[in-house]
Amino acid sequence: MFEAKFEDGVLFKKIVEAIKELVKNVNLEANGTGISLQAMDTSHVALVALQLNEKGFKKYRCEKSLTMGLSIENLQKILKCSGNDDQITLRTQEEEPTTLSFTFESKNRISEFQLNLMSLDQEQLGVPDTDYSSVIKMPSNEFTKICRELGNINEAIGIETSKDGIKFYVKGDIGEGQVSVKSNDGEKKEERVECDVDEPVNLSFAVRYFNLFNKAAALSPQVILSMSQDQPLVIEYQIENMGSLKLYLAPKINDDEQQ
Repeated sequence: MFEAKFEDGVLFKKIVEAIKELVKNVNLEANGTGISLQAMDTSHVALVALQLNEKGFKKYRCEKSLTMGLSIENLQKILKCSGNDDQITLRTQEEEPTTLSFTFESKNRISEFQLNLMSLDQEQLGVPDTDYSSVIKMPSNEFTKICRELGNINEAIGIETSKDGIKFYVKGDIGEGQVSVKSNDGEKKEERVECDVDEPVNLSFAVRYFNLFNKAAALSPQVILSMSQDQPLVIEYQIENMGSLKLYLAPKINDDEQQ
């Protein structure tokens, strides 16, 4: 028996919206501590990792560890049948589930749907705990805006950190540009920029992955960027009282890869 109830169903819809362009088919893992998901994008450059803790659900029950293979496209079709005020419950009675039930509840309406599951041959990747040399916390809407603007100039975006702040820069055929964001202790927590830099980092990434994943900005007012030189970048959106959604993105090795 597995049951997970989102009091705010829109939260689940936002999570799916954030990952739909990056991954197509995923294994949803459920156990006594919560729900998790790991999936690589088709080019094996980016890894999406979701962790939702059981304490964040209105109701949660999982008697046995389960793996449920989902098509994100089909999941979205089911979720489009829910309203923005609905509570969403995921449920299955099967020990080896072939379907996943969805119940959408509002004040005066209850809808029920079944989603056929898939058998996916995906390994759960071990993501090591890493001490990053640069950890930047900044407003998610500011990060989204910078990526969108600089992405108009070049397909690769450079990120350089220092104790004073973070610099985003591009250089393309039409010209070049940069945006520097300084550390600040704003009165509002969501407006602060915090830079914990033991060692400066200077790396380049494919900006299209940022722009795809930045739909997750709807989940949190702040984004956390964790970096070490020549290591994958981690973009993390913390989901209040529930867990986090992360994107691990490998850096570009050199400018010749900017095709």
